[in-house]
Amino acid sequence: MSAIRLAVTVVSAAITVSRHPVVRAGMQAVVNNPKARETAITTTRNVAYNAGVIARHVLGRNKP
Repeated sequence: MSAIRLAVTVVSAAITVSRHPVVRAGMQAVVNNPKARETAITTTRNVAYNAGVIARHVLGRNKP
């Protein structure tokens, strides 16, 4: 499976899961709690950074 197809699949699954009522209730609970919100922000940033690192390893860097 190509990296682009994998990325599209992951994003589609994330969107589908985010629409579930239980997930929405959990998100609302996090938004209302400042400490949980800060933890969620930090975790999201770390996951996004690590995803970028993995993408660079898989795809390589384009050198002009």
